[in-house]
Amino acid sequence: MQDRASSPGSLVALTALLLAGPALAQEPAAAPATPPAALETQIGLIYRPQEAPASYDAEAVPEDEGVAGARMGIADDNTTGRFTKQTFKLEERALSEASPDPVAAAKDLVAKGVHYIVLTLPADQVLKVADAVKGTGTVVFNAGASDDRLRGADCRANVFHVVPSRAMFTDALAQYLTVMRWRKVFLIVGPTEADKGYADAMRNSARKFALKVTADKPWTFGPLAKARGDTPTRAEAMVFTRGLDYDMAVVADEEGDWGDYVPYRTVDPRPVGGTQGLTPTTWSPVLETWGAAQAQNRFKRLAGRLMRPLDYQAWMAVRTVGDAVTAKKANDPATITPFLTDPAFGLPAYKGVQLSFRPWDHQMRQPIIVVQPKSLVSVAPEQGFLHQRTPLDTLGIDLPETTCKFP
Repeated sequence: MQDRASSPGSLVALTALLLAGPALAQEPAAAPATPPAALETQIGLIYRPQEAPASYDAEAVPEDEGVAGARMGIADDNTTGRFTKQTFKLEERALSEASPDPVAAAKDLVAKGVHYIVLTLPADQVLKVADAVKGTGTVVFNAGASDDRLRGADCRANVFHVVPSRAMFTDALAQYLTVMRWRKVFLIVGPTEADKGYADAMRNSARKFALKVTADKPWTFGPLAKARGDTPTRAEAMVFTRGLDYDMAVVADEEGDWGDYVPYRTVDPRPVGGTQGLTPTTWSPVLETWGAAQAQNRFKRLAGRLMRPLDYQAWMAVRTVGDAVTAKKANDPATITPFLTDPAFGLPAYKGVQLSFRPWDHQMRQPIIVVQPKSLVSVAPEQGFLHQRTPLDTLGIDLPETTCKFP
């Protein structure tokens, strides 16, 4: 029987394979796939630096308030970006006497390809910037103006609010008063338009949560919290609360001129809250739960000081962009803008729950902490305040009451 290995058919096949071998070896190998380029996202910040105090002030506003928070947000974005091949860059524009126009600053950023702009500016300037960049696809993040009208009649479709509205702040305080059964309020209103706006929000919150404003007075004694020495005016202010029936005095002093004077100077022993005393806010050095202590420490290493509410709000705005870009693996506004109001979006922000935007007015839902200078007192929404969507919607203007109409 003939050996199979030496058969003519086998020899022919073997010869063909040997002849083809070199040719096959000379075929070029497939080129390796080109790794995707890193995705870079630019985020603009327009702010007005705080002036240094004329004299010593232990509680002076830091010159980099807000800016330091945005810088920490960019650092956090890039920490995540190292794993996703994404980079983030902060473009800062400081307004000054030489260049005071926020609209010019915004247009300059847009011309350089910046599609996300964070503002720590008053309400009127937020509206001017929003209108100036309308149609460019640019998304504006309001980190500094709590005016309710920005979420109502003056709302803009290209503006997202990371700072709570005044209604959210006063609702948080009203919920705490309801839980404590302190139902009678003495409202003291300062002279500025901001003070009057806060007072209006508090009156609405009182109606919403069945509190009673038993007294409502304007403050007419000047900036006593910043005055030095004793004066006849101080003596008059000490009897300002005489003959009134109330459980808590709520002060509306957004400039901090006189509100700190009221605690411990009422005729009857009563707590004081509002813009001073027991205060609803977004952030405080006393917040330590839900990982906040680690954030406080990181910020202190970065900025050399404690984090303030405006820092936290700027940080939230920058992190909102970073988280959305990371989730969608894209940074074009056409993709990111609708995602911000999608139920799938949620921002972890050291508050124990994911934060999200309300689709009807672009207000970020978030818990409000109620604090005194040395401790965390409560967190709103309080237990027992329920809502068909989320308890967070018990704070601020709900969908049935909104006057915001996006085009």
